[in-house]
Amino acid sequence: MRIAVYGASGYTGKLVVAELARRDIETVLVGRNVERLSEAAARAGLTAVDGAAIRRAESGDHAALVHAFQDCSAVINCAGPFVLSGEAVVRAAIAAGCHYVDIAGEQRHLDRIFSAFAVPAEVAGVTVVPGANDDGLPSDLLAHLVAARVRPVRELVIGLELIRTGAMPSRGTLRSALENIDTFTGGGLGYEDGRWHPDIAARHTTLTFPDRSDPMPVVKFPLPAVVTVPHHVAARRVAGVVRAELAAAFADITPALIDGVPEGPPADSRRTARWIIVVEATSEDGRHACGIVQGIDMQGTTAVIAVESARRLVADGAKPGVLAPSQAYSPSDFLEFLVQHGVHWSVDATGCAVDGRQVL
Repeated sequence: MRIAVYGASGYTGKLVVAELARRDIETVLVGRNVERLSEAAARAGLTAVDGAAIRRAESGDHAALVHAFQDCSAVINCAGPFVLSGEAVVRAAIAAGCHYVDIAGEQRHLDRIFSAFAVPAEVAGVTVVPGANDDGLPSDLLAHLVAARVRPVRELVIGLELIRTGAMPSRGTLRSALENIDTFTGGGLGYEDGRWHPDIAARHTTLTFPDRSDPMPVVKFPLPAVVTVPHHVAARRVAGVVRAELAAAFADITPALIDGVPEGPPADSRRTARWIIVVEATSEDGRHACGIVQGIDMQGTTAVIAVESARRLVADGAKPGVLAPSQAYSPSDFLEFLVQHGVHWSVDATGCAVDGRQVL
């Protein structure tokens, strides 16, 4: 098994390379700067003896990308903003016959990949799974399991809470947010009656998260699962929300802010940060189900998720085409795999409440 990492010299890219090295998976580091790629390989303890290869290719050079990927089993794309270069990497992976995974959290990118590459990927016999990060994949898997308890589903609400305790996002994450600033400050896409549209308003104003005694104010937010979940859950409405203060913070992102922060948080700081996802599903006849998944170290968890996502596509296979995580993997099995990496999850958990109403 040989897996290519595009954007391997970036902050999360280096974490992905380190995770591949930890699992003894042959790695190809691909990007624009050979010197930085070599530094990333050395940092992970990889050498040519270990089977590591370094290949220069820019997103605008299709032939170079295809050449870099052509003897690989899968590609993990870590190079954001994905709305700028993600399609080029997907196109090259399909042309090279490689399965593709990315760590994008950008709704516009995910929506475009599903619409533009479903047929080409299927024809090529390639599986494409975008949005395999600490937010997108767990929320998609959990939503599938929660929705199964109350079919048919009238509404599914996905809530995200981040407790950073001083750990800043990586510089790459901030750049992606700035490139998508209108999406983030406007709330992004909602899903209703078979269509995704930015004008679909959130119907909920509060949500109770674990360890909180009172419901918290929430607002519509462009969570990636809003794009992926309707591909496998027949729900009339799907919405993403976050704590209101967290959403407001995106308006403060500027180029000067990005230039002034480190490439990414140190490992000890990452391990103090927590992420919590709550999913509530309501059936057409008013029944409710709720699920929670939570963990620490957002960037480290993303690296684990991306590597395991690509590994499973190669080792276990999945139907060709563009797939949501729940279409490519067993939701409960993947979530159980993440338990060893500090993730905890449950379905029909107590403590979920939307708009002040206790669900279970």
